[in-house]
Amino acid sequence: MRNTRLLLIGLGACLTGTLLWGFLEARADPIVRRAELALADWPAGAPPLRLVLLSDVHAGNLAVTPARLERIAASINALRPDLVLIAGDFMPGEEEIDAASATARLTPLKRLRARLGVVAVPGNHDHWTGLGAVRTALAGVGVTLLANQAAARGPLAIAAVDDDYSEYARTAPTIAAARRLPGAKLVLTHSPDIAPQLPRDFPLLLAGHTHCGQVVIPFYGSLDPVSRYQDRYRCGVIREGVRTVIVTAGIGGSLPFRLNAPPDMWLLTLGPPAQR
Repeated sequence: MRNTRLLLIGLGACLTGTLLWGFLEARADPIVRRAELALADWPAGAPPLRLVLLSDVHAGNLAVTPARLERIAASINALRPDLVLIAGDFMPGEEEIDAASATARLTPLKRLRARLGVVAVPGNHDHWTGLGAVRTALAGVGVTLLANQAAARGPLAIAAVDDDYSEYARTAPTIAAARRLPGAKLVLTHSPDIAPQLPRDFPLLLAGHTHCGQVVIPFYGSLDPVSRYQDRYRCGVIREGVRTVIVTAGIGGSLPFRLNAPPDMWLLTLGPPAQR
C-alpha cells in the first residue's frame, strides 16, 4: 500500500510538472529563427528585404495576454523589418466574437512598425469566431487582411491565400492575380497544406497553423497533427525540389500549453541569387 501511494504521488508530481512546464513554454518569449533566401525572380537592382513572419496570435487567453503581445510587438520592431507578414489565427477558440472585443485583444499590434506595412491572412479560428469582427479589428490596428487576394509590397508580389483547413482557400485564382503583379512571387497562407498545389514560379510558401506540433513526443512526433500530410509540414524550413516551405510555430495557441514546440517567429532576408 505504501509503495502504491508513493507511486501515485510520483505520477502526480510528474503530471503537475509537465503541465507547469507546458504552460511556461506556451508563455515564453518567441525564439527568433533566421534564414536567408534567394528568389530567382527578384527585381533587378532591388536591395534585399527583411521580413518578419509570425502566426497564430490567438490573443486573449492565458498564453497571449495584452502585456505579452506588447512585448512581442516591441521585439519585432527591434528587428527592424521592412515588412511583417502574419499567417492567420488571431483569435483563440471557436465562439463568435464581436468587433469591439477583437479590437481590445489585438490593440498591441498597433505598435508594429515596418516600412512596407503589416499584411495578414485569416486562419481557421478567425473564420470560426467571425471574420468580419477580426477584419474590423485588424483594420483598426493598421494590419491589412487579405483573403484570396494578391498585393505588391516593395519588390514582392504576395499571393495571400485564405485558409485551407477551414476550406476557404482559393489557390489558383489568387496565384493568377499575383502573376499579374510585378515582383518576386511568394505565397502567404495559414495552413501549409496547399504547398503541393503551388506552381514552380511560386517557390516560397510562408505559413503557420501547426504550432510546430504544439505537443511533440520524442521519437513519435506531434500528438495531434492538424494536416492531411501529418508531420510533413510540421515545422521550420522544408525544401521540396524548387519549393521552400517555412512554417512558424506561432506565438500563441487555442490552449495555453506547448511541449517541445516553443513559440517562434522568423526573420527572413530575401534577395536575388548570388552573382557568379
